[in-house]
Amino acid sequence: MPVTLPLSLPGVYAPQDDTDLLVTALGREPLAPRADVLDVGTGTGAVALAAARRGARVTAVDISWRAVLNTRVNAVLTRLPLSVVRGNLLDPVADRSFDLILSNPPYMPVPGSRSTDGRPARGVARAWDAGRDGRLVLDRLCRDSPALLRPGGVLLLVQSTLSDEERTLAQLRAAGLRTDVVDRRRVAFGPVLRSRDDWLRGRGLLDRGGDEKEELVIIRAERPRGSR
Repeated sequence: MPVTLPLSLPGVYAPQDDTDLLVTALGREPLAPRADVLDVGTGTGAVALAAARRGARVTAVDISWRAVLNTRVNAVLTRLPLSVVRGNLLDPVADRSFDLILSNPPYMPVPGSRSTDGRPARGVARAWDAGRDGRLVLDRLCRDSPALLRPGGVLLLVQSTLSDEERTLAQLRAAGLRTDVVDRRRVAFGPVLRSRDDWLRGRGLLDRGGDEKEELVIIRAERPRGSR
């Protein structure tokens, strides 16, 4: 069942199956008291607050001012300590390191181009649209997040198989991380996927005549202890 929070503002990505899958994976992860945790693209703060409930020191980042406000309000309502900053992915924390990085990034392939980088410039669609191959944000996370992990640190991210989980695995392994898919879940199409059904099937990303379900995966990548 999707994670619920006291408040989900209009224009902010509400917790869905991908959120729930990531929170479930977080629950299986060993987390030392006062561990430093980063939630990238926090939205309503559902994942960040799940980490804070376990006693972690959590920083939550989102590019949307509305999402930042939503997360701050939910932190107050749940009485959980949370540092919430506005910024583009890892830019606001580029000089820091973390024991755990969490992300439910935009990963949905989108036909055409809605901005200079293929993503919408504003609005709630920024929470899911990620260019023609769904990789615009995933590729940046794979490139930049390994340097922010401490030895023994872990990256947990959720994505759709529509955006090529094998490419994510290959990029993270090339960065020296021990990487694998640790969970999978098939979920029914939502309104966005239903609206792109024909285009996705035409590109071969969905089977023609197949059922209306997509597969979500959790990718876990660990920086080996002793690495620099």
